[in-house]
Amino acid sequence: MVRRGYDSQDERWFSQVELEKLKQANHDITWLINRGYKLEGSVTFVSNRFLFSNRQREALKRVICASTCCLKRMEKELPLEQMKGKTLYIDGFNLIITLEVALSGGTLVFGNDGNIRDLAGLRGSYRMIEETEQALQLLGQFLKRYEVSHVIFYLDAPVSNSKRLKSSILSMMKAIPLSVEVELVPNADVLLVNKEYVVSTDAAILDSCLSYFNLSKAIIRENQVSAMMVDFRMKERGSIDD
Repeated sequence: MVRRGYDSQDERWFSQVELEKLKQANHDITWLINRGYKLEGSVTFVSNRFLFSNRQREALKRVICASTCCLKRMEKELPLEQMKGKTLYIDGFNLIITLEVALSGGTLVFGNDGNIRDLAGLRGSYRMIEETEQALQLLGQFLKRYEVSHVIFYLDAPVSNSKRLKSSILSMMKAIPLSVEVELVPNADVLLVNKEYVVSTDAAILDSCLSYFNLSKAIIRENQVSAMMVDFRMKERGSIDD
C-alpha cells in the first residue's frame, strides 16, 4: 500500500516532544513575519535554533502565515451551505492529493488559517494510487449532497498523468451524476485569481481569490481516515472540528 505524503521518520519528527518545539517555533516565526520579516528566512532562522529536519521546516512553511493574512483567509471562507446552485472552481491536484493522503495514511498538518495541508511535495510528478478512486467518489458524493450546480476542475497540464486523472474525474462524476468540466491548463493558480467559489488550500490562491470553500477539511472530518494528523498551531484547538 502506498502511503502518499508520508515519511518513515514522521513519528520521530512529529512526536509529542517535537510538537512542543514546533509550537514554540510557530509562535516565534509568526512574531517575526507579523513584523515584516520574510517567511522563508524566518523559518530558517528559528529552525536552526531548534535543529529541525527539512521535513519539520516544510511543515512549518505549510502551517504559518501572518496574523492579518490568516484573518483575511478566514473571512473569505464560505459556509458549505452556500455551495447550493453554485459553480465551483477546483484546484484539482491540490484537493485530490490531500484527500489521497488522508485516505492512504499519510501525514497532514493543520494550518494557522484553519486549512489542512499535506506534505506530499510531488513537484510535477503524479501518479494515481489505490485511494484515488475513493477520493473522487467521496468528493463527488459530497458535491452532489450540497446540490452544487456545476464544477470546473483545473489540472496543471505539465504534471505527469494529468490526462489520466482528467479521464478518471469525468468518469467518476458522470456516474454520480454531476455536471463537471476538467480543464488541463499551464498553471491552475493563475486562473483562480479574483474568482469566487474557489476550492483550494494553496496559500497563494487563498490570498488572491475572492472566496473559497474548505472542502478538504469538511470531507476529511466526515470520513474515517488513517492519516497522521499533526497539529502544532499556537492556540490549543482540540480537534479537526475547530
